[in-house]
Amino acid sequence: MKGFGWPLSAIILWFALWPAHSAVCPVWTPVRATEEIGRLQQQLQHWDDAYYRQGQSPVADTDYDALQQRLVTWQHCFSASQPTDSPQLPGKGEHLHPVAHTGVKKMRDKLALAYWMQGRRDLWVQPKVDGIAVSLVYRHGRLVSLLSRGDGLRGEEWLAKAAWIPAIPLHIETPLDEVVLQGELFLLMNGHQQAIDGGKNARSLVAGAMMSRQRTPLLDSLGVFIWAWPDGPATMTERHEQLSRWGLGIAAEWSHNVKDEEDVAIWRERWFHAALPFVTDGVVVHQSLRPAGKNWLPGEGIWAVAWKYQPPEVSAEVLSVDFPIGRTGKIAAVLNLQPVQLDDKTVRRVNVGSLRRWQESDIVAGDVVTLSLAGQGIPRLERVIWRVAERHYPQPPEASRYTPLSCYTFSAECQKQLLAKLRWLSQKTVLNIPGVERSTWLRLLESGSMTHLFGWLTLTPEQIAAATGLSPERADQLWHRFNLTRQQPFRRWVKALGVSLPQKALNALPDQQWESVMRRDVMAWQTLPGVGAGLATRLAEQFQDARLQALIAFLQQQGIPASSMLGVGIVENRQTETEAQRQ
Repeated sequence: MKGFGWPLSAIILWFALWPAHSAVCPVWTPVRATEEIGRLQQQLQHWDDAYYRQGQSPVADTDYDALQQRLVTWQHCFSASQPTDSPQLPGKGEHLHPVAHTGVKKMRDKLALAYWMQGRRDLWVQPKVDGIAVSLVYRHGRLVSLLSRGDGLRGEEWLAKAAWIPAIPLHIETPLDEVVLQGELFLLMNGHQQAIDGGKNARSLVAGAMMSRQRTPLLDSLGVFIWAWPDGPATMTERHEQLSRWGLGIAAEWSHNVKDEEDVAIWRERWFHAALPFVTDGVVVHQSLRPAGKNWLPGEGIWAVAWKYQPPEVSAEVLSVDFPIGRTGKIAAVLNLQPVQLDDKTVRRVNVGSLRRWQESDIVAGDVVTLSLAGQGIPRLERVIWRVAERHYPQPPEASRYTPLSCYTFSAECQKQLLAKLRWLSQKTVLNIPGVERSTWLRLLESGSMTHLFGWLTLTPEQIAAATGLSPERADQLWHRFNLTRQQPFRRWVKALGVSLPQKALNALPDQQWESVMRRDVMAWQTLPGVGAGLATRLAEQFQDARLQALIAFLQQQGIPASSMLGVGIVENRQTETEAQRQ
């Protein structure tokens, strides 16, 4: 070796191809790693056995693929003690392929594809048909072998099934002693739109039909897409013309010459939305020039690459579980995830829902979950696809401690709920305090500058700057926004308390002073629209609560509501005092 003489483009391509999961390893002891990897290996082998021996698919293709990739990651992380794993075929796939299946490298994005395409000529794009890879072997024009891909070197003999698949010609007209073709057995579809219909688990259906010991009706609905003729004619055009004459022309119909990555992107997007006769999971770009078949080896096919579609679901490992507390005291469960890409979003967290749902879902750090995007692009938990053996359950907050009236003052136990209350009252529909972030509220609380929900009303610009690290100018702007809230209508301040008053009832509230609100009894509350007997009782109790009354007393001291001349005077006097302090 003469040193690292790689060109820059090759280095960038290497990073683009390097699997994202390779850099993230669990923090496990060797003993735990052995146990966790062993359990996952056993589960995958059990599914392999059901898939290859019995023609059954007890798990969705996407989940199986995600867990197989997870196993590879773990084995890479703990390679010193763990062997690699590969699916086990019946009889270990004892039938040797005349030409090995190489597989295709996956491009992470269009940029990676662009680097791969540089310097290559006579390139063709095809849909990446989602089915089962096979070898078709013809000798003197007669089909003598139909082999499953297996491990790329050896596969399972399915020749007996070929006679039941109309799409596979049993004889071809050729002067060649041997013709070896590689392609995909797929389920024929009628106007399949990948963007709408998804994968339909088509690969598993094909596998089930091929592995079944009985002749199944599905065999009549299988097609074959030939994507490689290892020792065929020199150009893709010649290969397609000959394949079409043999009745294997579907690949020719769906192959297009491309010049650059933009051409590929256009076909990829078109096929994603178009009506196709098969399920696809991306596109494959082939270089017409390739080595002789005797030189093909699994994992070393550099003359074709795949650019897959972003799946509608992705899997992610759970890093930890948080329990945010809302302003009304409701506790939710949120999963912190190893970041994954879902559509155009990087997802790091997903909301499970209530504590009860989290407990029923039984999710802890280390588990693997699948995610999708709900309406408005919000990540949604779909299911748990793997649970680690060693389970450490975090302790959630005690639900009985939190109510709409709890955590008006700051403490370690109240930090989450008080922050939720502060963020809520900042909204435009409440007190309208723009430009104040969660981190700003947190700094104000942790500095001791404010001790309760409305403590910010008494802060000076200097105190705000010292607590938050804001510049004097920005601190002054925030102080000004705080003081503008004094001019908000009385109903907005009632809303800011977070009591259980519906908006319709709040809009109809005739009271304009705190004294009249606190004098309301159950009957008086019940006169408001949307307030029944139960809610009226709850409201009467809330306004008699000592914690709420203490806050109201503080607001009264501040002259809020500012509709009285006294309140306006306090605001004006405080502004005058602050200006005098600056001089």
